[in-house]
Amino acid sequence: MKKEKLIVIGGDAAGMTAASKVRREHKDWEIIVYERSEYTSYSACGIPYFISGKVATYEELIVRTPKDFKKEYNIDAFTGHEVIKVDSSKKQVLVKDLKKETTFWESYDKLLIATGGKSFCPEVPHKDAEGIFGISTLRSGIKVAAYLKKYKPKTAVIIGGGYIGLEMAEALLLKGLKVSLVDRSEEIMNTLDPDMGALVHTTMKNLGVTIYLKEELKSFAVTDNRVTGVVTNKKTLPADIVILGMGVSPNTLFLQDSKIALSENGAVIVTKRQRTNIKNIWAAGDCALTTHLVSKQPFYIALGTVANKTGLVAGTNIAGKTAIFPGVVGTAVCKICVYEVARTGLLEKQIKKLGIDYTATMIKTKSRAGYYPGAKAIYVKLLAEKGTGKLLGGQIIGEEGAAKRIDVLATALTNKLTLQNIIDLDLSYAPPFSPVWDPVQVAARKLIKEL
Repeated sequence: MKKEKLIVIGGDAAGMTAASKVRREHKDWEIIVYERSEYTSYSACGIPYFISGKVATYEELIVRTPKDFKKEYNIDAFTGHEVIKVDSSKKQVLVKDLKKETTFWESYDKLLIATGGKSFCPEVPHKDAEGIFGISTLRSGIKVAAYLKKYKPKTAVIIGGGYIGLEMAEALLLKGLKVSLVDRSEEIMNTLDPDMGALVHTTMKNLGVTIYLKEELKSFAVTDNRVTGVVTNKKTLPADIVILGMGVSPNTLFLQDSKIALSENGAVIVTKRQRTNIKNIWAAGDCALTTHLVSKQPFYIALGTVANKTGLVAGTNIAGKTAIFPGVVGTAVCKICVYEVARTGLLEKQIKKLGIDYTATMIKTKSRAGYYPGAKAIYVKLLAEKGTGKLLGGQIIGEEGAAKRIDVLATALTNKLTLQNIIDLDLSYAPPFSPVWDPVQVAARKLIKEL
């Protein structure tokens, strides 16, 4: 039997998970990975904590180096190599050696696209000036840390109030900077409903972050090609450093002429087996589209959990076995200082768009038994379908112990549970961990009465 040759484009979570799975199934296959940056298999989610100093060195975020992959798996991982074109008819890719500035064609039998996502920034003047950073790769995190050390900035402006924006706000507050946040929406955290986003807004304000809403980035003020300010449609904010937190888009520009089907936002369209529309080509991770299990619609989400899972599914199918990735319910958590934010399922605006008749409730209770030391306020919002009582979504905000409660709701959504099913769950109880009725069940009891 002919020995197969697998090329993987992208050497982080999805790509290396898939490559390792294929190697475990086929010891004789040739496996080559091309990674544009200097690093493979690292925790991108840990970058804000390296910048803040909670993680001492960036090396702690690296799971395996190219040398590790060669020694342990016989996988050739080439860093500093960018695939700039895919020719699916000839089954080859055009690779650029970024150090030598040379290009060459490499053939493949099977191909996995795992190029991840990239920080979004609109085309505005001076967006490439020094001191403006997107946080999407380990190299970007290292550059931010080096910039902070070299220039010792005093003021920071974060553009975008999503997960990266919140986590970087915490990191820069811990570094002693004066932090402002600009968002074009009516409220920060547009992955939450506005009433829950308002709670996060108040929390961030109390921590010292100045927030400007309904303001749109127009350009950057620069001096000697270094950023000095952020220009919005309303004002100019002084800034010694700028963090782009406007979301992530699929890193797939190089695929536009490849005949590989892409969604409207550029994500690779795949089946549940992570196959593309082209034979012997798969895609996984932040560059690929998935399905939302509640709405049943195509859905794009850039998370390490999804990247690892889809990478494993892709690797299994590439190796000739069978595995599927059913989809997601959109579960995500983040933290800013002592406050935790979590969400899963659909938002009110998404439910309305789908035309589902629903109702919602929000409760405030305690994270532990009220008499036990350390009990903190926790807010839980649930959304459910009228008539059936089926859970549609949930959001939680609170201090320690709040965010991971979202996993109960994620499990309920995945298994299409009703509010009554949630109330009936045999959840754990002891005063240090929860009231007798867990907050998610308190919210379910209140909402079921309204139904």
